[in-house]
Amino acid sequence: MVHIVIDLEMNPIRRTLKDIRKFLQDEVIEFGAVKLDENYLPIEEFQCYVRPEFSEITAHITRLTGITNETVADKNTFEIEFQKFFEWIGGWDMKIYSWSASDIKQLKNECSYKLPKFDINRLESQWIDVQKEFDERIGLRNNLSLKYAVGAMNRDFEGTAHTALADAKNTAAILSLLQDDEAFFKTMQPVIDMLKPKELSQSIGDLFPELSNFKFD
Repeated sequence: MVHIVIDLEMNPIRRTLKDIRKFLQDEVIEFGAVKLDENYLPIEEFQCYVRPEFSEITAHITRLTGITNETVADKNTFEIEFQKFFEWIGGWDMKIYSWSASDIKQLKNECSYKLPKFDINRLESQWIDVQKEFDERIGLRNNLSLKYAVGAMNRDFEGTAHTALADAKNTAAILSLLQDDEAFFKTMQPVIDMLKPKELSQSIGDLFPELSNFKFD
């Protein structure tokens, strides 16, 4: 069995397309994924841009991801790139992971609309939310962003946030750490201690100065 860590970047469908937005509100514009072996060690990467079919890329998404309309102008549409992605996975003998449930929700909607013959329910059954597992493991009630989860691990974020492959790589690093309870709790103990209900003058900003803007999302 292999482990696939995926991240998607998306672009909203313009509001004037009301008939389409009843079924699909965003389109994938980038896939990024890391394939891990049975020991959760990275063995292969996948990245591609996707040309949206219904809307140009908004200025907000360009600021967030760096992806422009020129970036995707000559790229394939979702149907082709998703099939390439699944061929890269190599079949159903896998578990698939992402940071939060937003990516599987997007694939469910987009596959249902554009690839209705694909068994998206089977894919969903093999999907694991790493953010949820991370938050539950350290006792968080709110969702911690990927950037700050990596920072809480006292680790530099690899690459640029909101680029699909970088986000997948950083999620994979967290997933790997989650497999070793001893290493995980040793790494995360300062944060866990800070979250315990006791009189502590320390804040997470004191523990990790680089996280002075610590936030949940």
